[in-house]
Amino acid sequence: METLWLWDTCGVPCEEAQHFLRVCMAEDGRLADQSCLPCGSRQGLELRACVSKPLRKRSREERRREKKLVPWTLAFDCDSRPTRTCTAPFCPSWIQFSGMTSASPSRTLRLVALVLLSQQCLAIRWLALSQTTEHINKTQQCKMLPGLVSSQAQLCRSNLELMQVIVQAAREVKKTCQKSFADMRWNCSSIDAPKYLPDLERGTRESAFVYALSAAAISHTIARACTTGDLKLCSCGPTPGEIPEPGYRWGGCADNLHYGLVVGSKFSDSPLKMKRKSGLHTNKLMHLHNSEVGRQALKAALVMKCKCHGVSGSCSIRTCWRGLQDLKEIAMDLKAKYLSATKVVHRPMGMRKQLVPKDIDIRPVRENELVYLHSSPDFCTRNEKLGSVGTQDRQCNKTSSGSDSCDLMCCGRGYNPYTETVAERCHCKYHWCCYVTCKKCERIVERYVCK
Repeated sequence: METLWLWDTCGVPCEEAQHFLRVCMAEDGRLADQSCLPCGSRQGLELRACVSKPLRKRSREERRREKKLVPWTLAFDCDSRPTRTCTAPFCPSWIQFSGMTSASPSRTLRLVALVLLSQQCLAIRWLALSQTTEHINKTQQCKMLPGLVSSQAQLCRSNLELMQVIVQAAREVKKTCQKSFADMRWNCSSIDAPKYLPDLERGTRESAFVYALSAAAISHTIARACTTGDLKLCSCGPTPGEIPEPGYRWGGCADNLHYGLVVGSKFSDSPLKMKRKSGLHTNKLMHLHNSEVGRQALKAALVMKCKCHGVSGSCSIRTCWRGLQDLKEIAMDLKAKYLSATKVVHRPMGMRKQLVPKDIDIRPVRENELVYLHSSPDFCTRNEKLGSVGTQDRQCNKTSSGSDSCDLMCCGRGYNPYTETVAERCHCKYHWCCYVTCKKCERIVERYVCK
């Protein structure tokens, strides 16, 4: 067992860093354990080593070896978000290994890369706001909200009214994602977890969809809030400049898409645009690209909506405005892009590196296609390391030939039938004027769940 201590030595006060991260690595290089230690434990680090051995002072040679190890340093909050990062030659050592010689720098780098990957600050952590139940009306609440980086918390303090809309956007993302993928093995259940599973942390096509949907949803919700008057800092969208056709006129209150895109992207992309050195540049490029794909899909969802006027509903004239389609329609468009997503690699293209298709690297990535870096598991069985919750006990459709069929959903394991009593309205009758009465009927239906 090897011990990695991460602490800040870049001149940041301990009070600002708050906590430091201890990571324990097994012999095979896998993450065995990690814990968040308060700043006060800095003087007694040896007391919390991962290996069991008699306490002793480190020799001069051991201290000399430590100074030659990886020249990176990070400080972490207790929710494992990096608060400070710097690179050589400005940082002394921050890492101490038990039982490791200085002849293994490559393994050191590999372990550090694993730690960085497991602790990367996800730009979709703000989706945890969907679990917020209290009304946000005090600036003191901003630092208590889950999943926010410093720039997002600052935006919260300067605009409390906006945060209520963003909380609603987080709830819409969760609901829409799970409803859109209810008929597939991956059903977006990991978005409901308090800590995101690897299917969203790694650069898979599932994370590509969630990033795109999140970017579209936050701008969509803000644009709609301007129209409904829930946000006082914005109003209706601008009237189109083109002259309408005969029988049509511009009016109503258009969705303020421009304001939604500006404010929404500022909030959702801020974790990816923080001025911080990182070995995960490729992941950031992927997430930024997919977020922009989501906003492109939102722009395409701005359509003309009209209301008829005239004697007895003759619709002699129509008042029209530009309005956004429902988020579920945008999600279905993004789901189609998810199914045809392109696997990419980070390669030189001309004078700089870009994301290019792995199998067809003769062209750059298109602006309207989702991209991913790593292939996904089949999501048939439970595997927490891969972010798969499995399909056991998932409901399937025996008569379907699509992705919700029992053959595909259950991955060939078979299924169990069960009966359920369903209550529904029946024998409805219209009465003049103007109401409907119905009776309540019950029927027994047969359903199926995967073994």
